[in-house]
Amino acid sequence: MIGIINGRVYDPCNGIDGKVRDIWVKDGRIVSPAEVDRSAADIIDADGMVVMPGGVDIHSHIAGGKVNAGRKMRPDDSRGHERPSRELSQSPRVYTRSGTGRSVASTFKTAYDYVEMGYTTVMEGASPPLMARHTHEEFEDIPILDKGGYILMGNNHFIMDCIRRNEKEKARDYVAWLLGATKGFGIKIVNPGGVENFKYKQNVTDLDDKVIGFDVTPRRILETLSWINDELGLPHVPHIHGLNLGLNGNADITAETLIAMTGREAHFTHLQFMSYGGEMGKPVRSAAEVTARVVNANPNITVDVGQVVFGDTTTMTADGPVQYRLHALTGNKWFNDDVEAETGGGVTPCVYRKSNPFNAVQWLVGLELFLLIEDPWRVYLTTDHPNGGPFTCYPQVIRMLMDRDFRMQAFEGISKLARKNALLPELDREYSLYEIAIITRAGTAKRIGLDWKGHLGVGADADITVYADMEDREAMFARPRYVFKDGVLVARDGQIVCERPGQTVYVSPDYDTAIEKEVRRHIEDNYTIAFEHYAVSEKELSNGRQVACKP
Repeated sequence: MIGIINGRVYDPCNGIDGKVRDIWVKDGRIVSPAEVDRSAADIIDADGMVVMPGGVDIHSHIAGGKVNAGRKMRPDDSRGHERPSRELSQSPRVYTRSGTGRSVASTFKTAYDYVEMGYTTVMEGASPPLMARHTHEEFEDIPILDKGGYILMGNNHFIMDCIRRNEKEKARDYVAWLLGATKGFGIKIVNPGGVENFKYKQNVTDLDDKVIGFDVTPRRILETLSWINDELGLPHVPHIHGLNLGLNGNADITAETLIAMTGREAHFTHLQFMSYGGEMGKPVRSAAEVTARVVNANPNITVDVGQVVFGDTTTMTADGPVQYRLHALTGNKWFNDDVEAETGGGVTPCVYRKSNPFNAVQWLVGLELFLLIEDPWRVYLTTDHPNGGPFTCYPQVIRMLMDRDFRMQAFEGISKLARKNALLPELDREYSLYEIAIITRAGTAKRIGLDWKGHLGVGADADITVYADMEDREAMFARPRYVFKDGVLVARDGQIVCERPGQTVYVSPDYDTAIEKEVRRHIEDNYTIAFEHYAVSEKELSNGRQVACKP
């Protein structure tokens, strides 16, 4: 039993905004004071400190094929970012695992870096179905953190065939089977149809462009998968990466896509990369005001930002055309793949420079989105790790949001061309600690559909982060005083003190089992593996947790 007493608690799900409260923990859960024998409890006096739920990241790339490809092609990412093994206890002798990497860190280092920053739950942003087993194998190697993965479906041949033949119910049963087979958590849509067209050196640029060989459009793919998401009652809404990522003028198609989802719940990821104005061949400009206006007008939509942070990183996405274009622009090495009948993707190193006008505008767009989207429950902190920068830069972004003077100092250091006509200097808004708690834990947990995460109410997982209340918010959020996972102290003063397994969350929706006959035939005709070897079994998840779908 544990009592965290006298702390200033920020628990937005329960409407607690900086009030002094005591938090009581028993058997890994938060309980009421009546359930605790205070005389037998370990007491931590958090007087003068800030208490929040453990951080919940809605979108990050931490495991699976793209991440592993990034590790292999970027040995230079490890230099200067080595983490030696460290002894945690002498009897029995327990050690942390060594690791390397900054933007594509090894599995154990990824977990340690997140936990030492106060995060306890992270969702992998995109996993090809065929490579889900590899994703889960890496999940097994990521301690402490709870995690889950979104399964790529926006360029899946079986689904597009069903859409072409107007067989929505068959597509629904296939998606349900696919989620159960991959032990995935939700539907991920990336550049719907465009990844397939890239196999023919083409793309899609409009919602009504045709997908080669399937006579379907991005609009129909989005509509069908959104309908399926509702039909299956999945905990998380469709997780969408739209069209024309990274291109001048893409804010127009982004706004059109957001509006096209009217009437359906949806989450749009890394909106910064989708909010540019201007024309191809001319200087890019921020169109954050355009996309923020549409988000504000559509309460069914949530977004995460994908904030760019200056420095070296590794870009990776299932959007193969984007990675090829970035390779062509930078001349950097490049990896691209085609996942059998399902999706594709690529990896390219990248350096974001303050002196580069395009990179500087990207930085501006992210901050402007944070400050222009009015409801913090609908905009979440991400860097689209590692695409906009490593997740270890979150404390820096938090300080930018909370301290106008700090961000204006940073603004003065970027490209003069980017500063010209920038909206950022006009935005005086500063986030409060309550709002930071929303965009980093309460809002994200709620939108993912993890009801036992992101809050400190009775029955919640005892994932708790205690911060020293410092004027320098970057230092404050980079090094929490205490981090608890399931009621166990796992980090103190920004350093791991205990390692324990984390859970993998997944869904298993009901479906008509007759679909399995067609899926078997499809796999036998189009894949290099057998139907029997495709599915990930529950036995392969040492600590899995099935999350119920809504009736």
